[in-house]
Amino acid sequence: MRKTTVKNKIFAFCFGAFLSCVCTTAEAKIYHSISVYGTPKYEKGFEHFNYADPKALKGGRIVMPEYGGFDNFNPYIFKGNPTPQVANLTLDSLGVVSADDPYSAYPLLAKAFDLPEDKSYVGFILDERARFHDGSPVTADDVIFSFNALIEKGQPLYKVYYADVERVEKISPKEVRFHFRKGSNNRELPLILAQMKIYSAKNWAGKDFSKPTLEIPLGSGPYKLDKFEQGKYLVFRRVPDYWGRDLPVNKGFYNFDEIRFDFYQDTTVTLQALFAGSIDVREEYIAKIWVSGYNNNLVKSGKIIKENMAHNNAAILQMFAFNVRKPMFQDRRVREAIALAFNFDWANDKLFYNQYSRIYSYFTNTGMEATGLPQGKELEILNKYRAKLPKSVFEKAPQNPSHKDFKETRQRLKEAVKLLNEAGYDFVDGKMTNLKTGQPLEFEVLSNSANGSTFTRVMLPFINNLAKIGIKLTFRNLEINIFKNRLDNFDFDMAIVSFGISRMPGNEQAEMWGSKSANIKGSYNMIGIQNEVVDELIKGLIRAQDKESYEAYVKALDRVLLNETYMIPQWYSPYQRVAYHDKFVHPKTSEKVGFQPLTWWAKPTTNKDK
Repeated sequence: MRKTTVKNKIFAFCFGAFLSCVCTTAEAKIYHSISVYGTPKYEKGFEHFNYADPKALKGGRIVMPEYGGFDNFNPYIFKGNPTPQVANLTLDSLGVVSADDPYSAYPLLAKAFDLPEDKSYVGFILDERARFHDGSPVTADDVIFSFNALIEKGQPLYKVYYADVERVEKISPKEVRFHFRKGSNNRELPLILAQMKIYSAKNWAGKDFSKPTLEIPLGSGPYKLDKFEQGKYLVFRRVPDYWGRDLPVNKGFYNFDEIRFDFYQDTTVTLQALFAGSIDVREEYIAKIWVSGYNNNLVKSGKIIKENMAHNNAAILQMFAFNVRKPMFQDRRVREAIALAFNFDWANDKLFYNQYSRIYSYFTNTGMEATGLPQGKELEILNKYRAKLPKSVFEKAPQNPSHKDFKETRQRLKEAVKLLNEAGYDFVDGKMTNLKTGQPLEFEVLSNSANGSTFTRVMLPFINNLAKIGIKLTFRNLEINIFKNRLDNFDFDMAIVSFGISRMPGNEQAEMWGSKSANIKGSYNMIGIQNEVVDELIKGLIRAQDKESYEAYVKALDRVLLNETYMIPQWYSPYQRVAYHDKFVHPKTSEKVGFQPLTWWAKPTTNKDK
């Protein structure tokens, strides 16, 4: 579950799905994995994930960049500026979701999963070998503490994630059950719970989980935090006697003795850091730099390798997000008019070397995008809410505006003016003005310094197009921490943001677009969406009892969100662009899993290298 940068919660569990069974009892069945639809990819007794190499060499170090800073090692609370790496590398979860099978969970801290016939709870049976780094066992008490800490003192999203858990029961020191609310039908919840990181209850005794801390938490994972300097770097050391090192889910992972993260404020600065050898690997986010910025002897000689790594992830939802709490953006026609002025075609051709595709859905690259006019099961669902929906939901197919040439751009701007006129705006002294209030239409777009000058180039034609129809747009790049604070407090007009989207969307959608989260500061519903039909469609996809209904609800939700123009979609790539020094090896695999640095390893050092 990642806030993408929300970033990366995977939908998951279907109670009607195939579950790989180990044994049965009179009351419940014990499974080695839980899966969505059909058979889990990896059967009981599998040796390792296909995209990891169990023969990978151990040793060496890798230095990677991160952006911004940090003053907190707890990424699960609202306060402070957290860094997720501490939790990611030092804490284990109950189960593992593999990059090539995002619909299943496999054992980690929990050696098996306990599921009754009536699907009223999920139980986790802990591995007797599981240990924290001080040698103490991982127990049911630790699981219960971690869950309660998230619910009571964690970010608001966890109350949404776990809302259908009625109570938690300690069955034994090594087994815990999460009982579900009657009639909740929340099919994804077992897999969400399986991905929960587990803290030591004893280590947290007498401490306040809700307060930012730079005290290193007691972990149970493959690495320990060895040293750090606040906001500047983190250094992790591999735990040689890590309890889970021989588990199938860990074979071929965690090969470096040392992993270091150095923090930067701008992604463009890290390119020079790569060339200087200050960092070892870098993901490129700017198409122009990928095409023209690596034309030097280090790359030509093969000392630095460029590689496009194919992934099968849902496209990151990168967008211009409206804050619909602002009076000027509460009319859908105004939002649509502004969206008509954004010229992606020009940016892709002139700035991006045509390396990107336009995002066209909230769920791009999932196969569950709303396209064409609604039909079949999706239409049946939407018909329930026809009286509450605009006619355009049923009569207008979702489509991004085209700007193939200056004539099309001129036509889009004419359409924008017409929409603004319908919304009560017109030109007054050359400014697009609200005729009731007398206020000119002008707004500010926020970005953060990690984007560097990237969006400045993108914004200029957007600013110019809006100026032609009397709208003033001001663009501001903020330091990352200030940017985050502004968004957390909904203190913005429009912002450039990105959300990691699950390949199978689930109850995180309520946190992102649901009415209840719209006024909770720090929530992911920074847009401020409060739409009764959206709420109902989210409930429907969570509770859908078969694949056809589930996919229809996702498409219906997508269609309603797109029709409201809550955001202006940007762009995505089916590849991750990665450049790295030629001193590493990564597994050769046909699986489209993208950049997986924890499966990499260092090449053996030779005398020549020395």
